[in-house]
Amino acid sequence: MILVALGANLASVRHGTPAEGLDAALAALAERGILPVARSRWYRSAPVPPAQGPWFVNGVVRVETTLSPVPLMAHLLAVEAAFGRRRSIAGADRPLDLDLLDYDGQVVHHAASDDGPALSLPHPRLAERAFVLAPLIEVAPDWRHPVSGATAASLLAVVAGDQTIEPLSPAPTGA
Repeated sequence: MILVALGANLASVRHGTPAEGLDAALAALAERGILPVARSRWYRSAPVPPAQGPWFVNGVVRVETTLSPVPLMAHLLAVEAAFGRRRSIAGADRPLDLDLLDYDGQVVHHAASDDGPALSLPHPRLAERAFVLAPLIEVAPDWRHPVSGATAASLLAVVAGDQTIEPLSPAPTGA
């Protein structure tokens, strides 16, 4: 199972609101052979760590692709860049953020090189983020953290009280 988190807190002239931008990002992924097979509803969430910027819209998608993890990450970064994302300051406001959360339970530590971008799997902070865990449960209710073995629900129970997150829409009926 391949899981990708999506987020945005800036609107764009080309794609509209952050939620509309996330919908457009799903289409851009499909054009690259990264096919959404299940998507969570969109959630509104406060920035983590707390910041003064606009709140985010977040979700998780389960995808199918023939790409291996590092090339997949390269494609995710290329889609971000096409949407105007500049990775210069950690935690900065952004029109699109795509994070590879898990790739079939693999544990990967790849330094940036000629072979591709840096990548750590599972995503190193996914267990600390309600805005990732709540939507992840929607698309992969039986998912377990590849290192700790903890369920997404048990991880969410630990962080849920510290982070504000609310659904923006009903759960979609497909990808």
